[in-house]
Amino acid sequence: MTTLPPLREFASSASQPPAQPAGRPRPAEPESIEETGLGMGFLSDLALKIIYFRGNITGQAVADEMKLPFLNVVDKILEFLKLEEFVDIIGAQGGFGERSFQYVITSKGRNKVHEVLDRSQYAGPAPVPLQNYVEMVKSQSVGEMVVDQTAIRQAFTGLVINDKMFDRIGPAANSARSVFLYGPPGNGKTTIAEGIARILGGSVLVPYAVEIDGQVIKVFDPLNHAPIPEPEQPEEIIPFGGVIKPAAPRPDRRWAHCKRPRVMVGGELIMEQLELIFDPISKVYEAPYQMKANGGLFLIDDFGRQKCRPQDLLNRWIVPLEKKVDFLALQTGKKIEVPFDVLIVFSTNLDPKQLVDDAFLRRIRHKIEVPNPSPAEYREIFRLVCKAKGVPYSDDGLRYLIQEHYMKQGRELRACHPRDLIEQILDEAKYRGTPPQMSKDLIDRACEAYFVKL
Repeated sequence: MTTLPPLREFASSASQPPAQPAGRPRPAEPESIEETGLGMGFLSDLALKIIYFRGNITGQAVADEMKLPFLNVVDKILEFLKLEEFVDIIGAQGGFGERSFQYVITSKGRNKVHEVLDRSQYAGPAPVPLQNYVEMVKSQSVGEMVVDQTAIRQAFTGLVINDKMFDRIGPAANSARSVFLYGPPGNGKTTIAEGIARILGGSVLVPYAVEIDGQVIKVFDPLNHAPIPEPEQPEEIIPFGGVIKPAAPRPDRRWAHCKRPRVMVGGELIMEQLELIFDPISKVYEAPYQMKANGGLFLIDDFGRQKCRPQDLLNRWIVPLEKKVDFLALQTGKKIEVPFDVLIVFSTNLDPKQLVDDAFLRRIRHKIEVPNPSPAEYREIFRLVCKAKGVPYSDDGLRYLIQEHYMKQGRELRACHPRDLIEQILDEAKYRGTPPQMSKDLIDRACEAYFVKL
């Protein structure tokens, strides 16, 4: 038997593989409006909204908001808006060049911006074209990762897990396709999924937003994407003209350099969150979870406890699991095809036979049962928990616990029990003003407070 306790404090940060560079040349910063892949109309509308919402703003700040270069891109956009009399310059701030010019909306521009806002209220980083996004996802596929035995053991350092389970997790992680974790609650299915996410390591480029037919889909999500800090590239001033340009080609700032995504949802998941979410007020789309997870892991925890029927949820995944592509619909009715480059993990403590049929299980690459711990494994978990919590470990105390509160009660061992019972002991000892220990009295009180009598 094997086990993996859901104890995050045991997973040392030193055991997690460091983020690796993207491993491929990053897209260079566009040097012209054409190279952005977006039209002048779209970009000028975006800049106009940014100026409108900020009240007054410098040219350089507009470029920073749009994450586009000022020279040859944003300066051309601002020049166009100035010629159309949509914006005006009211002075300069912190300098004398065009970058420091402060822009404000004119009366004519205010009428224009209201018209623009009726179509979309998005006013953030310039999006990348959908085709560029598709190509990027394919170039940094999660399937490129190679997981060996050393990486597996390193990712699970400090956790009680046996060789048999290691040999199941390794191939599942390397498949980069799908995993079905099942077994009794409290034995570490979620922790296994989190460990697999650590194994993936590496990094990906995530766009802040994607553009398709003038519509904007927000992709970057600070809750699910962890940016990797990068040093600023130095700039140099070219003599005879004072033109500022980077010492080396700058990366396209519309892409955020992030760790491989780890998107985790539970019983709160609803079917609508797996489609493009359209905000009727802002007229902007939010990418579904699986799109945000591209290049990484997508865990559906507590599978079978969602508000939607398991069969509906499973049917939603049949095509993506087989074809590795997903089809999403815009409000206009147009269907777009996006990559489904995700290691998807289903985790449940319900009987798989009651949740899924053979047709679906056939599409799941790896099925891993996470059973209850053996007495020896339970003892090792208890020892590690005591060490982590500063409670003296006692074999006699553990023997008493198992005899009185497991064997006599017909109760099964669970990997989460050592952590929970030690925390109960700490609570009882703190209340009584006594040192925490695995005494019979504190064990009895902890079990009485923790276990439900049936």
